[in-house]
Amino acid sequence: MAGNVKVFMLMAALTALVMALGWMLGGQGGALIALLIAGGMNFFSYWNSDKMVLRQQGAIELSPQQGPELYQMTADLARRADLPMPKLYLLPTEQPNAFATGRNPQNAAVAVTQGLVNTLSRDEIAGVIAHELAHIKHRDTLTMTVTATMAGAIAMMGNMMLFAGGREGRGGALGGIIAMIVAPMAAMMVQMAISRAREYEADATGAAICGQPRALASALQRIATAAGRTVNLPAEKNPAAASMFIINPLHALRADKMFSTHPPTEERIARLMAMEGTGRAPVQPTTAASRIPKTGRNRPSGPRTPWGRG
Repeated sequence: MAGNVKVFMLMAALTALVMALGWMLGGQGGALIALLIAGGMNFFSYWNSDKMVLRQQGAIELSPQQGPELYQMTADLARRADLPMPKLYLLPTEQPNAFATGRNPQNAAVAVTQGLVNTLSRDEIAGVIAHELAHIKHRDTLTMTVTATMAGAIAMMGNMMLFAGGREGRGGALGGIIAMIVAPMAAMMVQMAISRAREYEADATGAAICGQPRALASALQRIATAAGRTVNLPAEKNPAAASMFIINPLHALRADKMFSTHPPTEERIARLMAMEGTGRAPVQPTTAASRIPKTGRNRPSGPRTPWGRG
């Protein structure tokens, strides 16, 4: 019930932003049209936002035959979390990362990148999957996915305002420029309010599901290091979806700290290590990548598994 209230409040806030942009474009008539558009966006987002996000990220669905060990691990972790088995997807990017999506546990999906399965150890990958299952268990995925879809649409409308402001739109060119800047920022602030607390909760629940807080902490450390130096092109093209990933995938992470949708990785690691009874940061395995066979730089190749035997 609480999750449904959160989604309703989120949709209401984003609808208000869309109406404000509509008013700037065309006064009361523009606001009414924007309200109708927002209603359609909300309906579409509820039922189809997960499919849209997966498509935008170039996700490839994995069958049990394509990734048997990864599939079995996910199934085991889902049973421990008392969840249905989610669909599994592979994202063709070398940046290690992952996210979960879906409107409920019965229609959920977990997506991991090629870089994740190529470079992390078995225990680290289990920790990442457990974290994503925790989002599904907490029913965060609907909120996250709807936010990503709506925020992307608002950012697009804000950009349109730049071209409409100098014509018949309200506020003239200055209004267009303000809308172009403020609308995406406002949408991002909504994402910030949702994202930071849920990441701490998903870390704690994920560590409990996999039983290895240190492995999840190590995974976060490795992913955060790689995210700052490896470009995730699909994520860069659709930055509104950044809040869905376990670590911010945007390459300009350091420049965007003020608007980051994720809490500091160092704090997340410290909390996980406290669960294990030590404040020391995890030591990164040095041989994980060599133990995990590559499956190609961009897409899974034929019968080769996208899973390592670490």
